Amino acid sequence: MRYRPSPQLRKTALGATALVALAGLNAPAAVGFAERQYHQYKINQPRYKALYGHWDLLDVPKQFRINAIHAALLHTGKVLLIAGSGNDQRNFDAGRFQSVLWDPADNSFKEVDTPKDMFCSGHAQLPDGRLLVAGGTARYEKLGGDVTRAGGAMLIKNEDPDKPRLLRKGTVFVGASGRAYRSLFDVLVPRATKKVYAPKAKRKAAVKVTASQARVYVEATVRGEKGISNTADQYAIAGLEGKDADNVYGLAAKLGLDKKDFQGLREAYEFDPVAERYITVDSMAEARWYPTLVTLKDGRVLAVSGLDDMGEIIPGKNEIFDPKTRKWSKGPDRYFPTYPALFLTQGGDLFYSGSNAGYGPADQGRVPGIWNLEKNTFAPVPGLSQADRTETSASVLLPPAQRQRVMLLGGGGVGESHASTARTAVVDLKAKKPVYMDGPELPEGTRYLNAVLTPDDTVFTSGGSHDYRGKKASDILKAQFYDPATNSFHEAAAPTVGRDYHSEALLLPDGRIAVFGSNPLFADKDDTQPGVFEQRIEVYTPPYLFGDRSARPRLARRALSVGRGDTARLDAADPSAVAKARLMRPSAVTHATDVEQRSIELTVTRKGDALSVKIPDDPTLVPSGWYMLFVTNAKGVPSQAQWVHVS
Repeated sequence: MRYRPSPQLRKTALGATALVALAGLNAPAAVGFAERQYHQYKINQPRYKALYGHWDLLDVPKQFRINAIHAALLHTGKVLLIAGSGNDQRNFDAGRFQSVLWDPADNSFKEVDTPKDMFCSGHAQLPDGRLLVAGGTARYEKLGGDVTRAGGAMLIKNEDPDKPRLLRKGTVFVGASGRAYRSLFDVLVPRATKKVYAPKAKRKAAVKVTASQARVYVEATVRGEKGISNTADQYAIAGLEGKDADNVYGLAAKLGLDKKDFQGLREAYEFDPVAERYITVDSMAEARWYPTLVTLKDGRVLAVSGLDDMGEIIPGKNEIFDPKTRKWSKGPDRYFPTYPALFLTQGGDLFYSGSNAGYGPADQGRVPGIWNLEKNTFAPVPGLSQADRTETSASVLLPPAQRQRVMLLGGGGVGESHASTARTAVVDLKAKKPVYMDGPELPEGTRYLNAVLTPDDTVFTSGGSHDYRGKKASDILKAQFYDPATNSFHEAAAPTVGRDYHSEALLLPDGRIAVFGSNPLFADKDDTQPGVFEQRIEVYTPPYLFGDRSARPRLARRALSVGRGDTARLDAADPSAVAKARLMRPSAVTHATDVEQRSIELTVTRKGDALSVKIPDDPTLVPSGWYMLFVTNAKGVPSQAQWVHVS
């Protein structure tokens, strides 16, 4: 449906046109002013809002404006925004880490004590409603010209089978060349393993000791080229003598002044939405920066990929968090680039859409496919066009989740590539042989697109940039809805704030969509002025919330607790007006990656004035946890959400 201006608007438009024509003779600035005035008038008309929706900028008090890198909706209705150091090394060096709680109901804010630098961590919703946050930043990257001390990974060996060794941060290692290096972190080296072989005839029992090992990052004790070591060397540990010195030592190859990547954290935390604080849980075995955390069918969480404590991409070592014990265990090994988009599918397998963000070689881990965790097998899914442009793309499990279709949208080339694509693609995971099929194109090539599921079974997409991190002033001020039923896009009102790298968007319980962050490299078309992190919050009100407010379905605000397979009775103001019901899992999003959100179709039953819904009895479709329950009328207008805990 096209927007047709009212007679009053046409009259105003004619006046604006006349003003523009007059101003064009001697006052170019007035042209822009008139156009802006007309645009503001147009987008604020009720008819326009009912067709395209409307954007509003929030009034955020200065003390709560942060560099939002992560956003998660909690079952209290509040949004947790995590900055950590906010991609600002000055904050990192000062130990200044931030998180803020925003309550959309009354637009109030609260700062939360943040124990570690959770910048570029991973997160997932836990069955009890807490948010698991794992990994983050242990050290910022340093470009070659900024590295003042030679350094790199050192392998610590322990040949003592009787005791492990804890080497504290600052331990000094001295090589045969006399060059000395200092460790930047604590490192625990396990005891060596000892195996005793049974004696054979006329022979004594044999004992075999196998040294244990652990890695730690070290830097030269002196600055500049004097600290460079280009040859492999064995390093004695200062302070150890006798057998201890023989048993425990370091090994390293090149220790140079080359570029140093970000280093990850091992620490993990749960955020308690009720107490509104972080709680320390068991640390991961691997340090992770840029990891994906994905919920499994039994409520445990799999941590995948990331850069380790050496700044190197983890070669397939994954691990699983058990929310009952709050401890980690080894998971199935498989390599992925950082922030891979992994979706829990019906049956319990994980689908890797091909979307990822930032780190990893172009020829490894980029192929989409279905990962069977129990057998640790991977079945590639073919058909994706422009498969070399999946980095910084968006992926969603299309609504409703029962149909098991995943969509990939936009993306760009590996690393700092200028390439982007308008391609979208959809795969039906229920097909005998799943294959990606091209979908409708985006308006232009787009990286960092935000994609949010809505209660009316559409996907709202907005923002992004044409170039890497918004270079050449390439932010895209456009938004659109994708309709899975028609496999087509339709236009939405344009945002006023550009969003690229480090931006997030999520669905709120009232049906609106909030958008945060953006971290452009430059602020001008010539790429000469440094960019500024976008701290404004913009909220989009979809067309379904304009029009007759009295026709909007209403549910009771009290929370429900139900089991999978149960039938839940709903307290609705007008049961006869309810056409559909959806359970929607709240988002936990960063770096265009949100593998938590899903929309589940519920069977609706009416008996007189009684309204009830049936919860599917399938943990791979409905993982345990908190959900927003929306009901919609025949026109797709949703209620406010009722919070439901499913177990």
